[in-house]
Amino acid sequence: MNIALIVAGGKGQRMNQEIPKQFLNVYDKPVIIYTLQCFQNHPDIDAIEVVCLDGWAEILQAYAKQFDIEKLKWITPSGETVQESIRNGVFHLKDKCAPDDIVVVHDGIRPLVEDFVLSDVLVKCRKYGNAVASLPYNEQIFVADDAESTSRYIPRDTLRRVSTPQAYRYEKLLWAYERAFSEGIGIQASTYVNTLMVDLGQRLYFAAGSEKNIKLTTKDDFELFKSYMKLEKDAWLK
Repeated sequence: MNIALIVAGGKGQRMNQEIPKQFLNVYDKPVIIYTLQCFQNHPDIDAIEVVCLDGWAEILQAYAKQFDIEKLKWITPSGETVQESIRNGVFHLKDKCAPDDIVVVHDGIRPLVEDFVLSDVLVKCRKYGNAVASLPYNEQIFVADDAESTSRYIPRDTLRRVSTPQAYRYEKLLWAYERAFSEGIGIQASTYVNTLMVDLGQRLYFAAGSEKNIKLTTKDDFELFKSYMKLEKDAWLK
């Protein structure tokens, strides 16, 4: 079984909006529904769990019913941090997942998951035990010697940008979060499943990524998302 674990526990403070950004409407549809539809429509996803911000579960359930998100099986309360939220989602699946089931962790505010990205994450996870969506880094990265200058750079062919979706066998994911929270490893601010796994000594495997898979953090990101929604691909582009 392949289960999507969608993390939608953020309060969206950087957006300065009264409504959490995952529930903001874009063209009469909440962002979280765009995200859930990517998983609802993928034939290899069997069930969806959403880790939801406190007080918004009933609203999410109503939206899911309105937009026919039939694969949504569980809504789990979020934690104070993203790692606590993911942990809550992972622990909630203890009596629902077999050890070899695949759990795909994804940000609720990444609403443009293309089918080929999700498919490749699943394929690579079946082969290697985990997979993270990734892209080459195309800009030059310099290391600051001080606030005004640099004399060192990192070769960009040694770098990859990693995002969600990320897929893990459930047995390994459960082991990781039990150990991380019992020993305080890899759960500091600005960490995620991928960094936690590396902090626990695990090797990660790259899967396909997409430039369209943007994370809606700022108002400019929302404008870009709206542009993507209106975009029509020219027939001559291969």
